[in-house]
Amino acid sequence: MVPARPQDVLSLPEEHRAGSTRRPRRVHADERRRHLSDSRQSFLRTSSPDLLRGYTVYSGLRWADPQPHERVAVLGIGGLGHLAVQYAKAAGFETIAVSHSPDKDKMIRDLGADEIVRDGKSLAAAGGADVILSTSNSTKSMVDSIQGLRPDGRLITMGADAEPLTISLMGLISKRIRVIGSQQNGPEYLYEALDFVAQGKVKTIVETHPLADAPKAYQRVVEGKARFRAVLTM
Repeated sequence: MVPARPQDVLSLPEEHRAGSTRRPRRVHADERRRHLSDSRQSFLRTSSPDLLRGYTVYSGLRWADPQPHERVAVLGIGGLGHLAVQYAKAAGFETIAVSHSPDKDKMIRDLGADEIVRDGKSLAAAGGADVILSTSNSTKSMVDSIQGLRPDGRLITMGADAEPLTISLMGLISKRIRVIGSQQNGPEYLYEALDFVAQGKVKTIVETHPLADAPKAYQRVVEGKARFRAVLTM
């Protein structure tokens, strides 16, 4: 199968580009589904991809409007981040993971990351990124990652904590950096995200536990040890 090219997957019509004043055309669900093959429809009916998280990170990638030559970095490789790495790579972009956890390195490589760095400084040393998909809940990590943005770079925030995001205005001005908040940005992105899942290019990593072990599974989630969803089985 020929890998998807960025210009094929992420060539947005004007109304979907960040900053556009044009209203997006409403796409009826049936219209979009017609573009999925019968086999993919069967896959979607019998599978349970992580609709909320996958939809969130793919929407962020789309809203960043990355161009074919640009590099995408993912900050925080957890429940959102492990999907963001796969979506960026499946769309054909050079993908860099920003992770503070060396124990995740092998898994991150298996997800498709081309490179792994530890912080914004090492991201800059590795050549920087045009887009950072921030799936971290750490404001400190977000601020640190900005030094790894290239000129005209975009920081897409999809996680948050109670701390305010404090950014140097000189840094924003000198590099023309944009900070963009993102959730789920349009129903058409959901169907595109599911299409990647149907093609087998994106998979949610979960761990399963018997119902009797629910307290143990809950504790793994609380301690941040679950990879990356804890699912109870009957």
